[in-house]
Amino acid sequence: MGKTALIDVGGGFRAIFGAGVMDRCLELGIDFDHCYGVSAGSANMTSFIARQHGRNHKFYTEYAFRREYASATNFIKDRNFVHLDYVYGDLSNHDGEYPLDFDAFERNPTGFTVVACDAEDGSTRYFEKSDFGFDSFDPVKASSSVPVACRPYVIDGVPYYDGGISDPVPVQKAVDDGCDRIVLVLTRLKDVLREQKPDLGPSRILRRSYPAAAERLLERYRTYNDEVALAKRYEDEGRVLILAPDDLYGLSTLNKSFEGLERMYRKGYAEAGRIRRFLD
Repeated sequence: MGKTALIDVGGGFRAIFGAGVMDRCLELGIDFDHCYGVSAGSANMTSFIARQHGRNHKFYTEYAFRREYASATNFIKDRNFVHLDYVYGDLSNHDGEYPLDFDAFERNPTGFTVVACDAEDGSTRYFEKSDFGFDSFDPVKASSSVPVACRPYVIDGVPYYDGGISDPVPVQKAVDDGCDRIVLVLTRLKDVLREQKPDLGPSRILRRSYPAAAERLLERYRTYNDEVALAKRYEDEGRVLILAPDDLYGLSTLNKSFEGLERMYRKGYAEAGRIRRFLD
């Protein structure tokens, strides 16, 4: 039997869709050999691998409305709209408000890859489970650092940005790693192409300090569209199952409403009902 994989591409507050998918998987007892997380998708997966049902939902629907979590005040004070050290440190550490069960995370044999973009040269960095430590979730912070809205997150002297810039839909990575049944969680409409226009302004700003990352950001729409097209071809071959919402409920990377979040979560929860048959 081949290897199974779960990929969550993230998408800021839209990524609560994946939280719904994973909570349903926990209820159904569905495991995967390997998980691949991009941006907020990687945060979803830490809770999933630690088998902490409902933890992600609480982060999106309660903590995310706190000023300390994400706000213009954060940006003015620290140049980080989302306070990554608060979310994946203060809240998630062993003495935090809702700690990640790191012992359970480590014990789970599921492999874990987190995608980030090297801000200096634009290359893709694939962090692994071994790069995590007790009260040390730096790969998630690096993968979730949205260009311009956040400063790059530095690990071992290297600045990183959101993994969605360089490898937004890492289906080929999973295939190359030997996975032959892949569940792909998208948080955009499956058949709507990504456009370049939203990235034009941020890429101009980013070019002043990180020109290579700015170029990857400028080309993100093309990379994303090409990788989704590849996933669809694999889906036609029966190797990939794509789960995607049919409505974004007013959510975007940095914009949210409680109602939209709840509806997106329920949509992901419902869509996960398709996984068992696909894997069997």
